[in-house]
Amino acid sequence: MTTDSAPLSANTSQPAPGTVPTKRLTAGTTEAHLVRSASYASFVVAVILIVTKLMAWRMTGSVSLLGSLLDSSLDLMASTIGMFAVRQALVPADREHRFGHGKAEALAALGQGLFVGASAVALLFEAGHRIIMPRFVDAGGWAVSVMALSLVLTIILVRYQRFVVERTGSLAISADSLHYSTDILINGIILVGLAAVAGLGWTLLDPLLAIAVSIYLFYSAWRIAKTSFDHLMDRELDDATRKAIREIVLSHKEVRAMHDLRTRSSGMQSFIQFHLELDGSLTLLQAHLISDEVERMVNAKFPAAEVLIHEDPAGLREPRASFA
Repeated sequence: MTTDSAPLSANTSQPAPGTVPTKRLTAGTTEAHLVRSASYASFVVAVILIVTKLMAWRMTGSVSLLGSLLDSSLDLMASTIGMFAVRQALVPADREHRFGHGKAEALAALGQGLFVGASAVALLFEAGHRIIMPRFVDAGGWAVSVMALSLVLTIILVRYQRFVVERTGSLAISADSLHYSTDILINGIILVGLAAVAGLGWTLLDPLLAIAVSIYLFYSAWRIAKTSFDHLMDRELDDATRKAIREIVLSHKEVRAMHDLRTRSSGMQSFIQFHLELDGSLTLLQAHLISDEVERMVNAKFPAAEVLIHEDPAGLREPRASFA
């Protein structure tokens, strides 16, 4: 039996691999509008930050500010990819893509991770060069003001993105929010560093902060790429979700056992399938009705998952995978 309802939503702002979303995002839903608005917001914020940081970097020559500018430039590319991915992921299932287009989000998130990693490499090289060949940094009030503005805009954007992720479970917005969250730390560090350079003249602090930022970017890139890879490789939903599914199914009085539980996520869509063991003397119609009841029980807990059930006679000897 199958139900074509939506996926389940994670209760965290950054859903872990295998979390079940709770809303299906079709083109006309409120959730779809939220995802689109979040992708547009990140694009607009990235453009504003690039323009202001470019002006500040040309005035100061700060390598840590250059790192922040580079990061915002990559944010813009990542956000652009994210916008197209969200649009593609919202396309309904068709004859050629019966499971929908949700993997477009994972591909976009993987690309975002690669962008972040590339920016970390470039920044690390520039910081090393600046340590070997120090350069005066004019960290005046303009640079500090720009970084303060960047910090405020990024905090507002991340708060909105987390709200959208809680409502929709969108992987693309989640990945976008993750690297913008790192920007909050980055902008805060650079803001403190520029203030220290301006007030105390610690020029060496500028490239050292840039190195710290590059290390954090590497870590962020790894987290984004790992989450995306898990979705692309159809990693199982988390153990707590699988345990809850088993408990719900086995609570039905006519169910003798279950096996071969398989779960996965595809962007904002989740899928649950399993074999249901019933009394072998039941008629096909009786087995069908029991399966429908079990399906409704699962959907009561996970109201948007697509559920597929296969009925087996209890005690039937057949090859079974040990991990299932």
